[in-house]
Amino acid sequence: MTDRTPTQPGSTAQPRRIATVGIIGAGTMGGGIAMNFANAGLKVTLVEAASEALDRGLAVVRRNYENSARKGRITPEQVEERMALIRPSLSYDDLADVDLVIEAVFENMEVKQQIFARLDRVCKPGAILATNTSTLDIDTIAAATERPEDVVGMHFFSPANVMKLLENVRGEKTSAEVRASVMAIAPVIGKVAVMVGNGYGFVGNRMLHKRGAEAVALVNEGASPQQVDQVLTGLGYPMGQFAMSDLAGIDVGYRIREERRKSGEDVPASWLDKLAENGRLGQKTGAGVYRYEEGSRTPVPDPQVDQLIADFRREQGITPREISDQEILERCMYVMINEGAKILEEGIADRPADIDTVWIYGYGFPKDLGGPMTWADSIGLKTILETITRFHDTRGGEQWRPAPLLAQLAQEGRGFVDH
Repeated sequence: MTDRTPTQPGSTAQPRRIATVGIIGAGTMGGGIAMNFANAGLKVTLVEAASEALDRGLAVVRRNYENSARKGRITPEQVEERMALIRPSLSYDDLADVDLVIEAVFENMEVKQQIFARLDRVCKPGAILATNTSTLDIDTIAAATERPEDVVGMHFFSPANVMKLLENVRGEKTSAEVRASVMAIAPVIGKVAVMVGNGYGFVGNRMLHKRGAEAVALVNEGASPQQVDQVLTGLGYPMGQFAMSDLAGIDVGYRIREERRKSGEDVPASWLDKLAENGRLGQKTGAGVYRYEEGSRTPVPDPQVDQLIADFRREQGITPREISDQEILERCMYVMINEGAKILEEGIADRPADIDTVWIYGYGFPKDLGGPMTWADSIGLKTILETITRFHDTRGGEQWRPAPLLAQLAQEGRGFVDH
């Protein structure tokens, strides 16, 4: 069913045939991922632990298809054809013969390891075992199986039935054949794929989390969430950092921070944690950083959040100050560029163009600016290095330590394009 695209230039590995797919988890991500394969005419087995969750997930998938039909994008007959390709199940045994399984449950390492140990016992030899994790270590997940060569990351972006990017993640032991297979299936299901290395957050989320931490710090220091978002949308992003958090779900970031705290990382307290703890989880609850009118996705600034932020500043002993749009732009964007340079040094991304692709198709980076690394070249790496060095001298923090690759290219008068 797949084409014969190799993993990357120079690869001779042939992809495995993928005709049937299993998805673990019928939530927002799992349902959206199932739709991609059904759209391409592939049979999908959608597994959930409880019948209520399964029914709820299938109802959302049907509603999405019916909305598309109402808009004339597909016919009512196609709605039924695609729904018929998605087989609901409450048993892992129904995954015994699938060619590819994608786990799409919440970000918890223990839960994912339990699932992969179970898949290892159930799935046929040669089945590809993929995780949709957005941040967790692929090798640790693979270690729960006796076949780490068959384990790979397939990181879809939310909403998975809409977003174009597929960030495929190779583990230390992932076979060339499996890498070729997940790259080859991407165009079949209408995705643009990039193969990246394993490491916290991979490429996209690793850079996003640096930007997110800087955006939160800017609000701590005196900016408003809407000022930060307006600077980013002014650059050309379809939405800002905080509107995007509301779309993804405030609980998603909260769970990631809690996992990092559990693993011993020093992740500072945040007013975003307070939002999650107050049940303000974003668009799905009608309130997050912003509030949302019934049936609307338009973020509306909320005085309750302004008060919560003011209280947080007081608790932390912070006196707010005026922050310029230029400082917001430099801190949010240059921290990403610096991290992108480190990602290239470490071989997590093979090429600057791969980072650009991830950001254009997964995070809404303005296409006309060419992606973050191309945009950095247009600003001039010397200018960016000088600003990053100033932030490191005045603010400190590992995120502002200039990446050696950035420093080298800037000193040589070259750009990332020359790397």
